[in-house]
Amino acid sequence: MFRLTRPSDAAIRAHLQRQAELPFSYPEVGATVDLDRAPARYQIDRNRSVLGHGEACFEAARSASRNWRMFELGWAEICWPDSPIKDGAVVGVLAHTLGLWSLSACRIVYVIDEPDRFGFAYGTLPDHAGRGEERFLIEREPDGRVCYDLRAFSRPGLVITHLGYFWMRILQRRFARDSMAVMRNTVKP
Repeated sequence: MFRLTRPSDAAIRAHLQRQAELPFSYPEVGATVDLDRAPARYQIDRNRSVLGHGEACFEAARSASRNWRMFELGWAEICWPDSPIKDGAVVGVLAHTLGLWSLSACRIVYVIDEPDRFGFAYGTLPDHAGRGEERFLIEREPDGRVCYDLRAFSRPGLVITHLGYFWMRILQRRFARDSMAVMRNTVKP
């Protein structure tokens, strides 16, 4: 959904409800589990940032991830930050770039909740500008380092994104950079 004005909360909710009934827009659901065997014809993105060290940092990063803080970017946000992180939950990504508002729906594919790892992956639904999946992971390594890891595979999904693929890639890189910075700032002591 592209608009010149920000959609109302009611319009966002209605759009997400319609998308929730639809299947994923790509057949390789769950492929972010192992991008070493990435699906063909997709752009692969791997980004990792050290957030800090120790238990307090890990718990702060886990909490930030559970509350969708990685989307508090100013130009992009999650609809809605109180959405549960659970298999099958549908969320929207609302972005404002180049004077346009875009709303894209995603469904959570899987959740990772282990003693030293917390995260989830979501996949695109039919209205999304791209096709693919993105994984958000907080990981405590054996040496105590706490890392934020983003992995994704994507390709254009709509005619407008085929035409503007260069811009889509710029926004994907910007999201990764800004999301990493937000998470580093969120867990700073």
